[in-house]
Amino acid sequence: MAPRSLLYAQSGGVTAVINATAAAVIGEARRHAPKIDRVFGARHGVLGVLAEDLVDTAALGEADLAALAGQPGGAFGSCRFDLDDPEDNPAQFDRLFQVFAAHDVGYFLYNGGNGSMDTVLKLSAAARARNYPLTCVGVPKTVDNDLLGTDVSPGFGSAAKYLAASMREAGMDLRAMSSRRGRIFVMEVMGRNCGWLAAATVLARQAPDDPPHLILLPEVPFDPAVFLARVEACVDRLGYCAITAAEGVRNRDGVLLVEQDEDVRGYVQLGGIGQWLARLVHDTLGYKHHWAVPDYLQRAAGHLVSATDRAQAEAVGEAAVRYAVAGYDGVMPAIVREGDAPYRWCIEPAALEAIANGERRVPAAFIAADGLDLTDAGLRHLRPLIAGEVYPVFRDGLPDYRPVMFDAVARTLAPYGS
Repeated sequence: MAPRSLLYAQSGGVTAVINATAAAVIGEARRHAPKIDRVFGARHGVLGVLAEDLVDTAALGEADLAALAGQPGGAFGSCRFDLDDPEDNPAQFDRLFQVFAAHDVGYFLYNGGNGSMDTVLKLSAAARARNYPLTCVGVPKTVDNDLLGTDVSPGFGSAAKYLAASMREAGMDLRAMSSRRGRIFVMEVMGRNCGWLAAATVLARQAPDDPPHLILLPEVPFDPAVFLARVEACVDRLGYCAITAAEGVRNRDGVLLVEQDEDVRGYVQLGGIGQWLARLVHDTLGYKHHWAVPDYLQRAAGHLVSATDRAQAEAVGEAAVRYAVAGYDGVMPAIVREGDAPYRWCIEPAALEAIANGERRVPAAFIAADGLDLTDAGLRHLRPLIAGEVYPVFRDGLPDYRPVMFDAVARTLAPYGS
């Protein structure tokens, strides 16, 4: 069979290691020249496919790939865009397959989270319905760590490492400034429905009384009386209290404690739980209060990447290419834990039907009985995921992130929607 093109795209919130996956995809694809001709990237995910906004990676040398692998963010551009169902919008799928055919795309790799895996399944089914020869493979990533079927999602380990380090350092500042008046600090982290990032900040502790003293997870309904009593007891004992709160904390009725406005697609924007909790404590207990929102910082910290995370990000990229050329359609390379001490893992294919649009929440066995801490099992699970460091090259005191330049692919079709 004649070699065909591979098209790679990034989707959803980016991570500190998603470009390591991209570099691994490109490098591995070059080792399959008998089956893969050219390696294209789509700008801004599936939107770039619809717009025929593609780039060619052929001119990238080894130094370029190394630079790409060390950069946070999404070098190809990402998007949050869900394909319609084919029967609801056949023209959308007609356009996608026109682009695939125009550039002889035989392999499509989509690097994203739960919604992206649904996109892969839709394209796989549409290709079969049209008798178009296309192998579709999902490539996992998400800082939220909520993908089913995998021990961890690439991107999570580095975000967890950054947040745990930030909590440890903020805790030292907080301890130094404690007083008889009492002082609290709340760090608000990402986590709409799953509390993996908040849970990971418990790794900051070096001694039992170290921060964080409480964690609030979406998996555990918020009880204000219990929360305030625990804060007060902590301040009575130490003079201060540090709290990590996931943005998606809910009350007993499942209602978000805090939410912002809806975006143009009706998607509820979260944020503000840190300030809300800090003011609740201040108004009730009178303590001095501070809060912080790492926001993009937690997923963009390329200067503090987990070596485990980087290795896994590269491994899923390489495996995705191997699966594609082997004809494994509608699968995702999943990370399978083989042991804890030492941490051992391998990559195996996982069918996307059981993964797409699902959510992997923090298991009850990892959450303490009071809902405000982790169990030893939870700590054992999380600790190896932040292990090791991969530092970027520094220049003039800062990480030397130089954008990799891609050659645009000439468009051959009329503009989309014209």
